[in-house]
Amino acid sequence: MTVGPMPSEFVDPDELRAEFCSALSKMYRSEVPLYGDLVELVDEINDRADEQESWQISDRLKVERHGAIRLGLPSELHTISRLFRLMGMYPVGYYDLSGCGVPVHATAFRPTTRSSLSKNPFRVFTSLLRPELIPDAKLRDQVLSILSKRDIFHPTTRALISQAETRGGLTRPETNLLVQHALETFKWHEEALVPAETYARMRAVHPLLADIAGFRGPHINHLTPRVLDIDAAQAGMPARGICPKAIIEGPPRRLCPILLRQTSFQALTEHIRFPGGGSEGSHRARFGEIESRGCALTKKGNLICLHPSNPLHSVPLVANQHVGHDLYLSLMAESQRTAPPNESNAAHQTLLHQIFTHRFPDTWTSLRQEGLAFFRYTLITPPQPLSNNTTLDELIDSGNIQAEPIVYEDFLPASAAGIFRSNLGQEQSEHVQKNIEAEEESTRKQFEIALGRPVEDFCDLYQAMESDSLQAVERTLGYRLR
Repeated sequence: MTVGPMPSEFVDPDELRAEFCSALSKMYRSEVPLYGDLVELVDEINDRADEQESWQISDRLKVERHGAIRLGLPSELHTISRLFRLMGMYPVGYYDLSGCGVPVHATAFRPTTRSSLSKNPFRVFTSLLRPELIPDAKLRDQVLSILSKRDIFHPTTRALISQAETRGGLTRPETNLLVQHALETFKWHEEALVPAETYARMRAVHPLLADIAGFRGPHINHLTPRVLDIDAAQAGMPARGICPKAIIEGPPRRLCPILLRQTSFQALTEHIRFPGGGSEGSHRARFGEIESRGCALTKKGNLICLHPSNPLHSVPLVANQHVGHDLYLSLMAESQRTAPPNESNAAHQTLLHQIFTHRFPDTWTSLRQEGLAFFRYTLITPPQPLSNNTTLDELIDSGNIQAEPIVYEDFLPASAAGIFRSNLGQEQSEHVQKNIEAEEESTRKQFEIALGRPVEDFCDLYQAMESDSLQAVERTLGYRLR
């Protein structure tokens, strides 16, 4: 009887994720050399960073990346979910981009624990086509037929996924094989899957439709390093021959950064060949992106409030209490209503600054005390003498407890759509836009059925991190904080 490998011989998911991320970055650098220039710029800026912002600076910064792929079928989403699960990456957040004029919905596969995030916070923003938003029924049927005949996964990848699920992991040689063959799914293919006329019809409806259904695989369309000063990155790109997108997406520059700011260089115009020989064209989809991450904000109904009688349990928000994410969205909506057309990045940032100043607090103390952001609590030194009347605020003020902002690990639908639109060409489709605006019913359940599991609510994850850290402090102190 043959005895299989013991669990101790299996490669840890965190290690597998780090190896795949590194291999993917190396492949993308070879395919898109400007990405390498972008990484060098980011490294230079980060090396000059103020070490006082220790909550943002860690070993993970040099390797931190997020990527993005666009899938065509629920079955493709299901298999990619199984692959990422082997890497310790789970679907977090549901993003419906259709309201922003992009006919997809999405999730982000990422690690969910503090330990795994600290080792390698690789994320993949994964979109799935919504074919019901293709207004041309004949083209819609043709697209689905094309997608049903392709297989974006190498046979070895499929076999290793099943093997790992059966046995509980992969050995070192098997892991090496998985990384090698899984890269095939993310690789650029110069030859289109469809004839030139079909490609043109899809592109006329929406450029993203041609990108999803016109090729053999989903080819990763960008990899994103994390920079600590995105304004410096935006200003520094032209000097390196990199053309940045017009504006930085997300909130304005702040003393206390929040959520996510993103910019990118314009997508490359790449040569493609159509099947049959003799027919050639061009395609725009792949680009380089930079992101700057701030702290995670609270969301209505999910905020932990310290209740005097039982501070370890969450209680509902009072009606007039501000919550961070809702406040952010309302201020961004105001900026969109008042923004002039074709504004420059400088004008855009000035407008955001004017709207946010005095209306969104910009000190860590006010963000914490007003319940706008999530924090991780660490006991630095127990107070002497111990007193169960001492409040959390008093122990933070005295330096006994450290309150550190929790990094926002997720995405913003409007920002993602802005990046997508800026890198898919200037074509617009009124037909798709009207179809999208008429769509009211949520498709989250169908998305989760395809995944084979529910998506996790990122706000719940941040809440749990904050709550766990506070409970650890209270266990050490031996009493509950007020």
